[in-house]
Amino acid sequence: MLDHFADVETMVERLAPEVPVYCLRPRVLGEMAERFLTGFPGQVLYAVKANPLEQVLDALYGAGIRHFDTASIGEIALISRRFSAATPYFMHPVKGPEAIRRAYRDHGVRHFVVDHADEVDKMTLALGGAPDDLIMVVRMATPGEGAVFNLSEKFGAAPPQAAALLQTVVARGARAGLCFHVGSQCTEPRAFEQALALSGEVLNAAAVAPCCLDVGGGFPTAYAGETVPDLGAFFQAIEAGLARLALPADCAVMCEPGRALVAEAMSLVAQVQHRRDQQLYINDGIYGSLHGSQLGMRYPVRLLRPAGPAPANGSTAFTVFGPTCDSLDVLSAPVVLPADTGQGDWIEFDRVGAYGNALRTEFNGFRPETFVTVDAPFGGERRMARRRTASGAPA
Repeated sequence: MLDHFADVETMVERLAPEVPVYCLRPRVLGEMAERFLTGFPGQVLYAVKANPLEQVLDALYGAGIRHFDTASIGEIALISRRFSAATPYFMHPVKGPEAIRRAYRDHGVRHFVVDHADEVDKMTLALGGAPDDLIMVVRMATPGEGAVFNLSEKFGAAPPQAAALLQTVVARGARAGLCFHVGSQCTEPRAFEQALALSGEVLNAAAVAPCCLDVGGGFPTAYAGETVPDLGAFFQAIEAGLARLALPADCAVMCEPGRALVAEAMSLVAQVQHRRDQQLYINDGIYGSLHGSQLGMRYPVRLLRPAGPAPANGSTAFTVFGPTCDSLDVLSAPVVLPADTGQGDWIEFDRVGAYGNALRTEFNGFRPETFVTVDAPFGGERRMARRRTASGAPA
């Protein structure tokens, strides 16, 4: 069990932490899971890579998530050990033979993604043929329009090759499915419609009836200074694209959200250890929880000083350095905070639930590993209390 607090301010008051603290919000995880489970027209697979913390997995499972997008035998084993009723899917297109055998034999995995004929060969050799319940899901490359990261540059078969792969899978005796990924942090709902239209062309060219169609992940979250469409717009686009396809009645439709499910469910509290002019030195950085800064992610931030004087009215754009000896350990964009921010203050960085703790390193001996749970959302209950008038109504 993690220590629990009503809000982040209370945590800072009680712990006065000199190490970074992850603040997990299980309530937010439940709300996001419900949005996907009720809004998406099919099965929801949580992409474990985004945040494999056991408390995160437990909260999502408790909210009704039963399917998990896993990319390694380690992630598959994690899900199998933790949830006897969960279904893991091996969604990495490139796998070792032993990982294939262990996933199928020891963990009951039946869905395996492939994007090349060599991987089809590897699958059948590893399993001694194609068992009747084996499903090979062909990953198709997409243009990546509207996405921050175009994942088709690494994985995915071009449409003509995808059609040929579907035929190869069927010829080998396995069941065939089709999948794609429009790219991470996709802000254009129409990208899903376009990818589904391309899926229809591939399925028609292959003349294969798929047992599943996976629209992948890519659903975005709003970072500082960004506005992204509501999830409902993406679900509507997917429904519109599916309506134009002549899918078999028993074709399972799936999605693989990661970032959108968990980003808003965790923030990070870091302490300012030194101020030098307009430069702040904090106890976390790009080798720890804030590496997303190097990829263009700008985290919403706020100053925490629960026991000190009220922050100054004016603000300053600070350069923020992490704790390691590497001069590259600096956030890629300035962080705007009250002008009197200084040593001993805390900064809360929001939206670190996706990949924040998943990609942390131990470089220089720094490893953020303190977790707590909180109820109030980022900038929540106390901030609202300060804005209330004497009558109790919001100001």
